[in-house]
Amino acid sequence: MNAPAGPASPPGALPSPDPLDLAVPAALAGARVDRVVALLSGLPRGAVAELVEAGGVRLDGVPVTARSRTVRRGQRLQVEVPGRVDDTPSPDPSVDYGVVHEDAELVVVDKPAGLVVHHGAGHRGGTLVDGLLARFPDLVRLADDGVGDPGRPGIVHRLDKGTSGLLVVARTPGAYRLLSKQFRAHSAGREYLALVAGSMDADEGTIDAPIGRSTRQRTRMAVTTRGRQARTGYRVVTRFSYPVQCTLLEARLDTGRTHQVRVHLAAIGHPVIGDERYGGPVARPRSIMALMPPGRLFLHAFRLSLDHPGGGRRSWDSPLPDDLAGVLAGLSS
Repeated sequence: MNAPAGPASPPGALPSPDPLDLAVPAALAGARVDRVVALLSGLPRGAVAELVEAGGVRLDGVPVTARSRTVRRGQRLQVEVPGRVDDTPSPDPSVDYGVVHEDAELVVVDKPAGLVVHHGAGHRGGTLVDGLLARFPDLVRLADDGVGDPGRPGIVHRLDKGTSGLLVVARTPGAYRLLSKQFRAHSAGREYLALVAGSMDADEGTIDAPIGRSTRQRTRMAVTTRGRQARTGYRVVTRFSYPVQCTLLEARLDTGRTHQVRVHLAAIGHPVIGDERYGGPVARPRSIMALMPPGRLFLHAFRLSLDHPGGGRRSWDSPLPDDLAGVLAGLSS
């Protein structure tokens, strides 16, 4: 008799492997945990990074918060290996995004809010990467040259779905390596415009507080002593009092942690408007949210500065999108 059929797998999914639970062998001692997990599970490094961010990798029962952490011989490695999904991007000319600069080495994109950068859980198409491949098909050659993640060709940094603004994409192996090095060293300049809840007292300042995975909600980041160093500078542009108190800021990333601007501003009691995840009701006043699309954050990456692979320091600006400019038009001091 045939066994009853199990639940159907999602389109494109491969059979789910069993979770990993083993002692780190001597041959892998001293290696980065993300490399170890990728080697033992067969998952691409990008998928392993997402798994670490979601709290799905543990050493001796403790969730790993930094994928660069090294492992020791005999440590208990536990990995909640997800069902594998074909994450291969494909060209999609219908994806809408702006290009503020392009040359043989790189592309500077102006990403609209609502657009996901690359494939991931719940996003198997219609991403920025799919749109990039339609316009810049040469990006596929990066994987052939063994540079970066084939599922994220040319991607060296990201913006959240609800955040708009500037993002640089590498087109050559040399550009990928140089840009990646700058983002790791935090020498690439990234500045944001953010409307935050409440009236900021200081005209400018720096938030210096480590950020890591929340121990209460593994899908969230938090200020924690177990996190990695994180620093955000800010300067007040305008304070508003009507219809609610809020402040427009310029925020500068001195480091580049996941959700850094959002987490830091929420930690000092001034969450980004629209940020339900970190700000709760105070970040979603009805008078302002009525003017913003669902899922939108008042967070815009308006300036990007970096050392160009061809030489020299370059900088690009992006004007505030119409939806956010419309919000400001309805505020007064």
